[in-house]
Amino acid sequence: MARGKDLVIVESPAKAKTIEKYLGGQYKVKASMGHLRDLPKSKLGVDIDNGFEPEYIPVKDKKDLIAELKKDAKSAGTVYLATDPDREGEAISWHLKELLELDDKKARRVTFNEITKRVVNESIEHPRAIDNDLVDAQQARRVLDRIVGYKISPLLWKKVKAGLSAGRVQSVAARMVVDREEEINSFVSEEFWLLDALLDCAEGSGKFTARFYGRGEKKTELKTEDEVRTVIEATQDEPFVIRSVKRGEKQKSPAPPFITSTLQQEASRRLAMTPRRTMSIAQQLYEGVEITGHGTIGLITYMRTDSLRLSEEALAAARSYITEHYGKAYYPGTPRRYKTKAGAQDAHEAIRPTYVELSPDVVRKDLTGEQYRLYRLIWGRFTASQMSNAVYDNVAVEVDSAGYTFRANYSELKFPGYTAVYEEARDEENGEPESPLPALHEGERVYLEKMTPQQQFTQPPARYTEATLIRAMEEKGIGRPSTYAPTITAITSRDYVLKEGKYLRPTPLGEVVTALMKEHFGDIVDLKFTNKMESELDEIENGKADWRKVLSEFYESFEKEMSAAEQAMDGVRIKVPDIESDEICEVCGRKMVIKKGRFGPFLACPGFPECTFTKPIVTEMPGKCPKCGGKILKRTSKKGYVFYACERGTDCGFITWDVPTKDVCPSCGKTMFKHAGRGPLKSFCINQECPNFVPEEKRSYKKKAPAKKTGEKKTAPKKSASKASSGSAEKKTTAKKTTAKKAAKKTEE
Repeated sequence: MARGKDLVIVESPAKAKTIEKYLGGQYKVKASMGHLRDLPKSKLGVDIDNGFEPEYIPVKDKKDLIAELKKDAKSAGTVYLATDPDREGEAISWHLKELLELDDKKARRVTFNEITKRVVNESIEHPRAIDNDLVDAQQARRVLDRIVGYKISPLLWKKVKAGLSAGRVQSVAARMVVDREEEINSFVSEEFWLLDALLDCAEGSGKFTARFYGRGEKKTELKTEDEVRTVIEATQDEPFVIRSVKRGEKQKSPAPPFITSTLQQEASRRLAMTPRRTMSIAQQLYEGVEITGHGTIGLITYMRTDSLRLSEEALAAARSYITEHYGKAYYPGTPRRYKTKAGAQDAHEAIRPTYVELSPDVVRKDLTGEQYRLYRLIWGRFTASQMSNAVYDNVAVEVDSAGYTFRANYSELKFPGYTAVYEEARDEENGEPESPLPALHEGERVYLEKMTPQQQFTQPPARYTEATLIRAMEEKGIGRPSTYAPTITAITSRDYVLKEGKYLRPTPLGEVVTALMKEHFGDIVDLKFTNKMESELDEIENGKADWRKVLSEFYESFEKEMSAAEQAMDGVRIKVPDIESDEICEVCGRKMVIKKGRFGPFLACPGFPECTFTKPIVTEMPGKCPKCGGKILKRTSKKGYVFYACERGTDCGFITWDVPTKDVCPSCGKTMFKHAGRGPLKSFCINQECPNFVPEEKRSYKKKAPAKKTGEKKTAPKKSASKASSGSAEKKTTAKKTTAKKAAKKTEE
C-alpha cells in the first residue's frame, strides 16, 4: 500500500486553512472541531473506586468526522497532532491519538506559539512525543470539576431550584462578587473635608489653586466642618508665602506586553468587550486572517498565556521598527525584558504581534471592526513596551499660612516616549485635577482670593467589573488564563451574577447559592483552598505530583462535606427572593419583579395569580434609528425571535433583523448594522440615500465570503438534509418577518 500524505490535525477550519497554505501539497491538514472524546453528560463518568478512572466516549454528532480522520490517519505516513499549545490542547491531542489508535512512532506532537510560515515549518521539522504530565494535569482538572459539579448540583436542584449548577472555580468567583456586595452593604461612611485656596500672585501674574495638606510637614485630615472653619479663620488675615518650589523631571515607564488576564481587562475597559468576546476575536487573529499582499497569516501569538517573556527575534524586530518609524530617541537603547510573576506557568511568550511591521493601519482594510480594535490594542501595547519612558516636567509648590500648609502640583509632558503609541487605561481615575502654575519663587507672597471647602464622604469599594474581577482572580490565584473568560460567562449566564452597566452585582439566587456553599462546602468556595488546588495542578503538570493521589486527597474531605450537607439539609427547601424592579404594575400598582421564562427574562406582577400582568424587558442598543434618529430597542417576539425596532414603534416603522453597531457610516454618519450570528461579521450601511448603501442581497455574512462571478450558477446542496433546509429557508424568513411585525405592533398596543 502506497504511503499517503502526512496528516496534520488542528482544532479549527480557519487554523487548518492557514497551516495548509504554509506546508504545501505534501501535507493534508484537517480540523477536529475541538474535542472528539469527553466524559458522558448523562452520568458522572468517573470510577471513583478505581483510581478516579475517567470514562471517555466519542462526542455525539462527530461520528462521521471521527471515521474520516481514522481513514486519513490510516493512509498517512505520520500524523502530526497540532492542537493548541496548552494543557487542554495537549489533552485533545492525546484523545486523538487514543481515538485514532495511533502508536507512539506514528503520532507526533507539534505546537505553534504563532501561526507564521517560519514557525509552522520549524515545528513540523522538530516534533515531540505527547507530554503525559500536561495530559494528566488536564485530566485532573476535568475530573475534579466533574466531581464537584455532578455531586453538588443535584443537591442544589433539590434544595433551591432545578437547573442550577456548582463549579469549583465559578462558585469561588460568584462568592467574590457576593462578598464584595456584603462589604458595600456593611460599609459605614465617614465624613471628611477638602479645602482649596484660590491664590493670586503679585502684579497679576496669575492665579492657582492649592489644596490644604496639614500643619507644617505633618499631613492632617479635616474631618469636621468646625476643623475647616478653624483653618479658614486662622488664615483669613494671615499672609500666604511660597515656602518651596520644587522643579524636576518625572519619568513614566511603559506597561509590559499583554498576558491573557491583562488583555481581557484592557479590552473590557477600552473596547467594552466581554472576556469571552475578547478571546474569540483573539483566536481569529491567532489562527489567521487574509492580508492583502501577504496571504493568510496569524497576526498575533498564542493568546492564553501568563508569561511576559519575549523572543529575541521579537525584541530585535521591535527595535528596528521603533528606530525607523519614531527615531532613536524613542528606543531606550537596550531591550526591555519583563519578569514573569512567581507561580506562572511561563509556557509561552507574552501576547504580541507576529510581525510588528504590520501596523494596525496597514492591515485595517482587511479586518473587521472588532478585529482591528483588538489588534490595535495588542500591537500598541507590545510596541510601547519596548519604547523609551515618557518624560514630564513636574512642579510641586508648598504654601504656608498661619502654620498650615497648602500644596499644588502640575506636570507637563516634555517627551512623549511610549505614549506616542499607547497609554494604559484605568478602571477609575484617581488623583487631583491639575492646572498650569504661574512662575513662582520661594519667599514670594501670594494673596488669598477665596477658600472653597468641600464636604466629602468615604466611599465603599466599587463593585467588580469584568476587568477588576479578572484582576482579583489572578491576584488570588483563582483559575488560569484559559478559565477567566468561561468562568465569568458561567456566573452571568446562570443568573448568579447580573451585569448592570459595566458593574457586576449578585442576584438573590447567587446570594442564596453562595450562602449555602459557604455553610456546607467551605473548602470549595474558600479562596486559599482553590489557590492551593491550582498550585497542585501545576505540580502535576511539572511532573512533581501524581494526579490520582491529588484527587484522592481532595475527595476524602469532599465526601465528608457532601454527606454532612445532605444530612443537615434533609427536608429543607430554600426560597429564592425575586429581583424587584423600578417598574410599576399597570394593573394593581405593585412593584414588578424580574422573572425568567423560556425566551429569557421578563417583568411580572408579584401578585400572581390574582394579577397576571407581564411586560417585556427592553434593552437599548447602540446607535440611532436611521429613519428618525430615535433609540433602537432590542425586542423578542412571542416565538422567541430577536429583532430590533425604533422606540417610536409604528409611528416610525423602522424594524430589522440586523444588529445595530457602535460604528457610523463615514459617508452619511448614520448607524451601521451587521447580521446576527457568530464569527467575523462585516458591518454595512442601510441608508438608501448614502453612496455606501448595501442592498440586502449583497450583505455578506462573513467578511471574506468569496464573490460570485456574474452569471455563475449556485451550487446545489449535496445532501438531502441540506436540500430540505434550503427548501424551508424562504418560508422561515417570511415567517420571521411576519412575527417581527406583529410583535412590534403588539408592543405599541
